[in-house]
Amino acid sequence: MQRHFDEELGALKEKILRMGAMVEEQIANSIKALVERDSDLGRRVIENDHRVNAMDVQIDEECLRLIALHQPMAGDLRFLTTAMKISTELERMSDLAENISERAIELNEEPQLKPYIDIPRMAQEALRMVKESLDAFVNRNSELARSVCKADDVIDDLNHQIFRELLSFMIEDPQTTTRAIRISFISKYLERIADHATNIAELVVYLVEGKIIRHMEG
Repeated sequence: MQRHFDEELGALKEKILRMGAMVEEQIANSIKALVERDSDLGRRVIENDHRVNAMDVQIDEECLRLIALHQPMAGDLRFLTTAMKISTELERMSDLAENISERAIELNEEPQLKPYIDIPRMAQEALRMVKESLDAFVNRNSELARSVCKADDVIDDLNHQIFRELLSFMIEDPQTTTRAIRISFISKYLERIADHATNIAELVVYLVEGKIIRHMEG
């Protein structure tokens, strides 16, 4: 019975990793739609969001089924409740990729305000955080999870830097305001993606160490 349960937990872990890979692709493609001015790709990201939503529902249902069927104790129960929360964080990231795509499609209708340098850097850093938070989950590596939490500062700094730069554009030429605001939204969406990756990392620390570190570590 326990061996079968362990196999089911392994399959659940694989499903979360597949969902994570889908979300990483959604984020990468939303930024690609912006940088390469590819509105068709942006529309595909928006269309694909339902696939991520469906996986979130499947994972939740699977976790609830396993809890009801096996009535797991301590560590296994913590794993299942953590898995449900992680799938929710991933689903929210996909929503943000959809938002980035919507702004990218709008921006692609107008002349480009400035070369996109910091936004792709920010996206790369956010994607690294997503990937490492999921690696930490799979390998039960709380040390890696804690390093993801610390990386959030880099994203926050880039977000502030981008906002200051866009503000100077708006002051110098008010006609740039709409485009600048849309770019600042994209920067904010990326910051929120990094926040969700941090949430996953904090959940991993809880899973491995039984410690709740949310709101406790700067």
